Amino acid sequence: MQTKTQKETDRQLQNAVLRQLEWDPEVVSTDIAVKAEDGVVALTGFVHRFSDKMAAEKAAKVVFGVKAVANDIEVKPLNVRTDPEIARDIVHAMKMHVGVPDEHIKATAQNGFVTLEGTVEWNYQRTAAESCVRNVDGVRGLTNSISVKPKVSPAEVKAKIEDALRRSAEVDARRINVWAHEGTVDLYGNVRSWFEREEAERAAWAAPGVSKVVDHIMIVP
Repeated sequence: MQTKTQKETDRQLQNAVLRQLEWDPEVVSTDIAVKAEDGVVALTGFVHRFSDKMAAEKAAKVVFGVKAVANDIEVKPLNVRTDPEIARDIVHAMKMHVGVPDEHIKATAQNGFVTLEGTVEWNYQRTAAESCVRNVDGVRGLTNSISVKPKVSPAEVKAKIEDALRRSAEVDARRINVWAHEGTVDLYGNVRSWFEREEAERAAWAAPGVSKVVDHIMIVP
């Protein structure tokens, strides 16, 4: 059973997330509900675009005290589109994006849910392909199964990530430990906010040859 103090803390966090959603210009829907319990925030309701769903999740993660976000927002497109139409627009968007090696990526759509598959050399190419999908009308969900092929030694990966963490003004590198092996990077330690945790994860993904990041970092506000 929750104590009165914990219930009040949850209520304060819930209100803080709601205010952030109202303030963030990227969040255009007013049909989003928020529930908070022990630092875990649940988002429900509906939006018209998949990009709006992800914008709401991003806004919630910025709020101090949020340890995790369960994004159960449903995407209800204004215009019903067929899977071939959605797939065609995704292929076109990736072809037009200079950061996406579209010849190495395959996109499939089923009932508006898109899956990306293929192999790229850098994680920024993987995320660029994902961004192309997020902005296509009719997309209701996304699974990014694109893999990143490692091309550098684990020691080099580890050194580059540690250097990037030390350069970051948003991350206290002294509180984070890095382990790298065959393209997989494990992050350990603790940070003060979800934002700082994601900054550390971004630094890890930015290193060449990283194919997977396992984030064990704890959030200790």
